[in-house]
Amino acid sequence: MILRQFRHADPVALSYLFGCGGKASAAVVDPVGDIEPYLAAAEDAGMRILYVVDTHIHADHVSAGRRLADASGAGYVLFADAAARVPFHGVRDREILPLGNVTAEVLHTPGHTPEHLSLLVTDRTRSSEPWLVLTGHTLMVGDVGRTELATAADEGARTLHRSLRRLKDLPDHVEVLPGAYAGSVCGRRLSGKPGSTIGFERRHNEAFRIEDEEAFVRFMQHDIPVPPPQADEFRAVNAGRRAA
Repeated sequence: MILRQFRHADPVALSYLFGCGGKASAAVVDPVGDIEPYLAAAEDAGMRILYVVDTHIHADHVSAGRRLADASGAGYVLFADAAARVPFHGVRDREILPLGNVTAEVLHTPGHTPEHLSLLVTDRTRSSEPWLVLTGHTLMVGDVGRTELATAADEGARTLHRSLRRLKDLPDHVEVLPGAYAGSVCGRRLSGKPGSTIGFERRHNEAFRIEDEEAFVRFMQHDIPVPPPQADEFRAVNAGRRAA
C-alpha cells in the first residue's frame, strides 16, 4: 500500500492519498487548497486517482474535493444522505471502495456532522485484517470532533457517542489517521502528533474513554470552543447551496 499524508496550516488539517501501487489505484481523502500536490503525488507513484472522498461537509474551509475529482476524472464521494446539491457518488455504511489490492470500507460515523464517514482500510497483500482507519473529525489524536456545528450540541454528542463505540470495537493495533491535529478549531485537546492507534486512544483520549452516554454529552457541552469563522458559509459552499 502507498500512503501519503499532507499537512496543512491554514486551515489546520490533514489530507491523504492512499491505494495500491501494483494496481495503480488511489483515493484522496479531504483535500484542501491547491490540487496540484495531490495530482503530482499520484503521478510520482504511478497511480490513477479513482475516488476523491470528503469525510463530511466541512465548516472550516472550502473543500478542494470537487475540483480535484474534475481534474483527475475521479468520482467525488460523500455519504449518500449528505445534504448536498452538487453531483456526487453517494456511499452507504459497509460499502467497499476497491483500490486494487487495497480496500476502503465505509463506516458511517455521524456526530461531528450527520453525513460524516470514516474509511477502514485493508491491504490484502499483507493481511485480511484492517490496517488503518481514516477518521476525519470523528476521532482525532487526543480528542473527538465538536458536535454543534451542524446540529444541536447534545443531539450531535449522542450520535457521536454511538459512532465512537463502533471505532472502539476495532482492534487496538488499527492506526488512526485523523483529519486534523493541534491548532484546528474542530477539537479542544488535539495533539500535534498526526497519527495514533485505536488502543492508544482508548487508553489516553479522555473523550474516547467515556463509556456512559450522559457523561459524554455533559463532557462535550463543556468548554465548547468558538466556532470557525464563516462556518455556515463554508458548509453552504461545500454543499453547493452557495457559490464559492
